[in-house]
Amino acid sequence: MDLLRSLPLGLYLEQPQTWLHKIDPRVKFAWLMSFLTSYVLANNLWRVLLVVVLIIATLIARIPRRVWQQQMGWLLMLSFFILAIGAISPDGMGVNHQPRLPANEQILTQQAFSNNIKEPVAEKKAYSYVLFHKGPVKVTRYSLSLAVRLSTLIFTVIYSTNLYLLTTAPEEITSGIESLMQPLRRFKLPVTEIALTLTLSLRFIPLVLEEVQNLFRSVMTRAINWKKLGLKGAFKVWMTVAERLLENLLLRADQMANAMMVRGFTSPNEHRVQWHDLRLKGRDWLAIATLILFWGIRVTIGTQV
Repeated sequence: MDLLRSLPLGLYLEQPQTWLHKIDPRVKFAWLMSFLTSYVLANNLWRVLLVVVLIIATLIARIPRRVWQQQMGWLLMLSFFILAIGAISPDGMGVNHQPRLPANEQILTQQAFSNNIKEPVAEKKAYSYVLFHKGPVKVTRYSLSLAVRLSTLIFTVIYSTNLYLLTTAPEEITSGIESLMQPLRRFKLPVTEIALTLTLSLRFIPLVLEEVQNLFRSVMTRAINWKKLGLKGAFKVWMTVAERLLENLLLRADQMANAMMVRGFTSPNEHRVQWHDLRLKGRDWLAIATLILFWGIRVTIGTQV
């Protein structure tokens, strides 16, 4: 089991360099926040459109299929199962719904003629709160709406964040966030220290996956008979593995700290390294204009009624 390939979440794609890689990290961060915040108080049409936009952006960017196929496939499958389970689950309303019109439509006709109504009676619109009901399976309008909300939320939050990390280097992320946080220096907040901590944490993610992968392989190679161990024995084994994982991660963190101390690192303000020159170019301004159009469409058709 290779976690670094089977679960490449949060990893940066160095090659090939797509047009998403070349966009300024601050602009991409604004797009990411837009995906995460425009979902609030939005209708189901907009929530589905967010999923479609993410899929189209991945295809247009020409990201290798081997990179996004498994991630998008698993997320789409998970979202579909959540949609199906949520749709057939009870909506929790607890209301006994009755038709708005009487069963005998002649009553309305007789009342209309008796009251000398000259205008024609409006045609009855087909409305049903229960969309599907067969045996124990029952799908209502509210349960379907909740299912769409939950399934699209999970896909949007996870995949938009993963797509941002996939096309943005950790150094670019921290440089962009540090640039956006510059106004907070007036409140004497340690902006540079926060950016440095974020850089180290992003660099630490592959190390965590590598340690987890090595420990799982060590357990599998020992051919442990889990049936003979029982529940208590299996719990002890996994507790030992978790303890070993924590020790290895602390050892890696100590090695990183020693490496920084050997290189004479005392404070991030005195040892600033400019990885990227953040300047907005033509493609960045086009992305900003598209973002403004994105929010215009969100306000126009995406607001929940």
